[in-house]
Amino acid sequence: MKHPTEAVHEYRGDATPLRNCKHNLDPVTVQIIRHALASAANQMVKTMVRTAFTPVLYEALDFAVVLYDRDFRLLAQGATIPAFTGTMGFCIQAAVENAGGDQSLLPGDVILYNVPHGTGSHAQDCAVILPVFDEAGTHIGYCANKAHWADIGAKNFYCTDTTDLFQEGTLLPGVKLYAAGVENESVRRIILANSRSPNLVAGDIKAQISSCNVGANELSRIVSRFGYATFLDCIETIIEHSERKVRAFLESLPDGVYTGTCYMDNNGVENTPITFEVTVEIAGSDIIIDYSAAPPTQRGPVNCPLPSTVSLSRILLSMIAGSYEAPNEGMFRPLTVRTKPGSMYNPHRTAPSFLYGWGIDAAMEGVLEAFAAAIPTLPAGSAGDICALDIHGVDADGKFFALGAALPVGHGANPTHDGNILYIPALANSRTQSAEIIEARNPVLVDAWEITADTAGPGKFRGGPGWQLAYRTLSNAEVISIIERTLEPARGRDGGLPGVANRLELEEPDESVEIIGKVTGKPVRKGTRLRIFCGGGGGYGAPAERDPALVLEDLRNGVVTLEHVKRHYQHALESLLTLAHFQTAGSGSGLS
Repeated sequence: MKHPTEAVHEYRGDATPLRNCKHNLDPVTVQIIRHALASAANQMVKTMVRTAFTPVLYEALDFAVVLYDRDFRLLAQGATIPAFTGTMGFCIQAAVENAGGDQSLLPGDVILYNVPHGTGSHAQDCAVILPVFDEAGTHIGYCANKAHWADIGAKNFYCTDTTDLFQEGTLLPGVKLYAAGVENESVRRIILANSRSPNLVAGDIKAQISSCNVGANELSRIVSRFGYATFLDCIETIIEHSERKVRAFLESLPDGVYTGTCYMDNNGVENTPITFEVTVEIAGSDIIIDYSAAPPTQRGPVNCPLPSTVSLSRILLSMIAGSYEAPNEGMFRPLTVRTKPGSMYNPHRTAPSFLYGWGIDAAMEGVLEAFAAAIPTLPAGSAGDICALDIHGVDADGKFFALGAALPVGHGANPTHDGNILYIPALANSRTQSAEIIEARNPVLVDAWEITADTAGPGKFRGGPGWQLAYRTLSNAEVISIIERTLEPARGRDGGLPGVANRLELEEPDESVEIIGKVTGKPVRKGTRLRIFCGGGGGYGAPAERDPALVLEDLRNGVVTLEHVKRHYQHALESLLTLAHFQTAGSGSGLS
């Protein structure tokens, strides 16, 4: 067990004492307010999806919308990607402090903030923050929208090789784009002058502001309907209830210290694998997630700022213990996050962090492995990446294009079911862009989109299969690849075997093939084929215990080949012909 020292930082989250609220609150009113806040957040999501200019926002949902109270406590968050869960409190607080403090806020203010050590993200994720006031002019909270901008002047559209913060884009340290409803034209012009895609960025900023206005109007309406005092009492009750539920879940787990291992191929600059342990310490109704064994701040951009280290811990806690409820501050009160200042998960302020999300992904897999030692129902490991690829350039008409895509991978099986093809936890609610949208907006041809046989980790229940997506370029272009976990496949569990790791192949027009990992600005010629192999999830339980009927079904569906069956499911071979005979009788088909 690790113990805090002067070199270790512990973040305990919200420590605001709960108010002495009325104990005779109408529970119906409490539930109405809870669901009204969730509805407001979801209306913010819908507004953003309908008005955003960039596909990564309206298709992939790479943004967050939140409602916070004036004490920077999370009230509700929209169902977009989980990776921003719990970071927005840091972000809003830093933005408000840099803009002059809450005493300087007025109705109609709009604050922009994207400094990584405050947002927990790379600079391309920029937050729009609106203070919210009720009809009487009382400051009651904040609405915020943090979204991935198409470009903000980093050394490239997406970066795998930055070595300091200042190569990663224009910094907006809490500046007012609008002050009391009046736009600061100079701030807007600076932003757009530092973007390769100014029209997209301009449109997305307006979408963010519209989204926040919807949330602010709804929050003000809720307070107006029930009164501010009743609203505050209900918020305290909601927070207390969520805390109680999470603590009850933690108390049901065996006390102990559980360990998981995290892997990354490299830091983007130095080709050295990164491996370290994380621990989960459960004691009664309290939990510590400890990252203090992480390596020092990395020279490449995989560093994970403290807000995102806290966020990844909160995501997993809310997913595991949150009873499928939308997160609020109460869920996180039992959690302590332990880090070492100057490490990869609490880096210094100017550390490169463009690929912070890949640091999140690696740590999540390790923390889930640690949790699995205490919770038998948790699944085996996933392929642990989003197999991200960017293709950009100028098409035949002289028009600039940029295709950015994140993809789901095979997930681990659990004690009762096979694994699925899903996004990893940090992007769990994201969506894959359709082939039609990709081809309509970019000079590429999607010429493969299919399951890859024999990639699922064998087991009593197999992992989710891997799949492949191939783009053929129709013009010269440049490629940015951020593919990870190509060296370490998904872990199996309880006798299950690993899946097959991720891979990216670049096939030149002359048919020569190169396997590539992280790379920025790699030129590719017209006719080049980029083939992404998303990895398979780990199996659960011994392969010898798999039901032969399930083996046959996988064989028919192309999930496995006969050679794979011979190698991992020998026990099923004798049954296959019999099962095939009975299940295909009268169809004239045979086992192929």
